[in-house]
Amino acid sequence: MKAVIIVAVVVAALALLAFALSARVIKPYEEGVLFRFGRVVGERKPGFRLIIPIVDVLHRVSLRIVTMPIQSQGIITRDNVSVDVSAVAYFKVVDAVKSVVAIEDVAAAIDQIAQTTLRKVVGQHTLDQTLSETDKINLDIRKILDVTTVEWGVEVTLVELKDIQLPDTMKRAMARQAEAEREKRAKIINAEGESLAAAALGEASDTMMAHPLALQLRNLQSLVEIGVDKNTTVVFPAPLMTTIAELGTFLQREAVAAIPTVPPATSGSAATSPRTTPPVEKAPSNGGPETVGSP
Repeated sequence: MKAVIIVAVVVAALALLAFALSARVIKPYEEGVLFRFGRVVGERKPGFRLIIPIVDVLHRVSLRIVTMPIQSQGIITRDNVSVDVSAVAYFKVVDAVKSVVAIEDVAAAIDQIAQTTLRKVVGQHTLDQTLSETDKINLDIRKILDVTTVEWGVEVTLVELKDIQLPDTMKRAMARQAEAEREKRAKIINAEGESLAAAALGEASDTMMAHPLALQLRNLQSLVEIGVDKNTTVVFPAPLMTTIAELGTFLQREAVAAIPTVPPATSGSAATSPRTTPPVEKAPSNGGPETVGSP
């Protein structure tokens, strides 16, 4: 009786051990690849699975997207500028069997091929293209990686350039270039403003020539604007031509007023007094009055 109990206990223990060795749990984000006597039997979906101990080997493969940083690479661009470029790649396994059978270490292989592809693609572009056409470079790297990794059962979903380090001399040169570009734009805008202002002033001058009083009104407005803030004394010259004309008129009036008047002659002295010729005014060449008379 005791022997039967011992045998039953041993059988139960062996059954529990066999169950423990054969029981496998595949998580929802994983997929299993089953090998039997070294040959691929097939894939196993997520869930509880039983295998034959010692005979079967189950490899679990993660189907989640893996983020893999690509270390900085020293690259010489097409225009012979040395830059350090780092990137990041995202990939996932789409065929579990190929990822286990076709290649030994998927992550290490993708890391190496991503570095060489990054160096190759960036080296085909100039510095300006590398800085401005990052989307195109990312797409080119991804296409090259997809062609190679599809045989490994891996799909590269995204590649992004993360950082581009430039030499200090190149940074200073780019800063000077940007400053010169800003100055050029400022000068162009200033010239356009001067052109518009000159056109507006030309229109204003035409209006003032057509309406002479407009210039006087503008002068008065300038006086008002000058004397708004503080009490000031302003010497404001009158128009030059108007002043010269008024001065000539004044001098002529003064010359006429300075001519002496001759009293009328009497009958008795008319025969003996000489005949007097009234003076005649002659316009002087220098603007002053000149009197010409007979002795």
